Amino acid sequence: MQVRKLPNRVDIKAYLENLGVDKGGIAILASKAKHHLLYIKDLHVGGANILKQDALSIGADLAVPRGTVIAAISKVDCILIATQKELEILAKKELSQPFGLKEIAKEFKKIAQSKKTYKTKIMGVINANDDSFFSSSRFLAKEAIAKIEQMISDGAEIIDIGGISSRPNAQVVGAQEELARVEPIYHLIQEKKLYEKAIFSCDSYEPLVIEKALQSGFTMVNDITGLKNDEVAKLCAKYGASVVIMHMQGTPQTMQNNPLYEDVVSEVYSYLEQQIQKAKDFGIEEIIVDVGIGFGKTLRDNLELIRNLEQFRLLGCEVLIGASRKSMIDKISPSVVEERLPGTLAIHLEALRNGASIVRVHDVYEHAQAIKVQEALQA
Repeated sequence: MQVRKLPNRVDIKAYLENLGVDKGGIAILASKAKHHLLYIKDLHVGGANILKQDALSIGADLAVPRGTVIAAISKVDCILIATQKELEILAKKELSQPFGLKEIAKEFKKIAQSKKTYKTKIMGVINANDDSFFSSSRFLAKEAIAKIEQMISDGAEIIDIGGISSRPNAQVVGAQEELARVEPIYHLIQEKKLYEKAIFSCDSYEPLVIEKALQSGFTMVNDITGLKNDEVAKLCAKYGASVVIMHMQGTPQTMQNNPLYEDVVSEVYSYLEQQIQKAKDFGIEEIIVDVGIGFGKTLRDNLELIRNLEQFRLLGCEVLIGASRKSMIDKISPSVVEERLPGTLAIHLEALRNGASIVRVHDVYEHAQAIKVQEALQA
């Protein structure tokens, strides 16, 4: 006889099927195997005491501060520990309770029903400017086409093309100059019908540039300003383009001047939620979110966002992560840009484990190989 501990990330349904468990029992048992740790902020102390008792009554638990039972303070933070099945029960049970628990119940239901998964995709980066932070991503028209074809061959399903740098303190460039840089590449993509081989994304927030891209076979807009400009939203809706909505505190020229958050995960989530609604109001149907690693964030902020990417899946959109060769790696392990591929792979693989489905990268082949190995390990 032997007792073996299964890994936390085990595909429990596959194990149950291999055991020969009845099909009807697989779903029930799987819901008991999946656990949730939910941090609840500023819950009315009365609600906390009710939720604590309701959780205990079904086998779950609620961690609360000392003094909660005697209502020593009016609001408390707490942590719910529950299986999938227990969370589903609480989502129904708390709907009839006071002290804000009805709203809590709606969040429980959203989390419990969040089961949609997306295929992992690699977005390759092409820069048509000469001041991007990683020189090996800079290409002129003919060179860019050769690199694009290589990226597609290596495993990129999306190619993101930009004409200006968005690194901290980047030089401001006008829309006409930006268009002049990228238009030769757009022309060749259209001429060679490369849009039949991959999804092409326009990395811009300038309507003039975006419309030209959408007229050239591009079907995605990667907007670092998060649809701040209504004209960009109108264009995406007009051409039926998908949009990447990114969070950035400030502008590329100011974003790293002492970025500050009270709760970076909550604040970025709220912003993206608001901009998703704006996109939908304009008629945009396909939306991707990007938490904006390095865009007005400290190292601590970046790490906190990567650890909590599963939270952003609750927005109902695919999550894109872009940390390729960024300075956060240098802050952890001192290195120049050319030496940051290992750190990039570590961040992106962790991001995929935590809920991201698109990685924006300079090194396509290396990511394709790493992702295949990771998926084999998780199978």
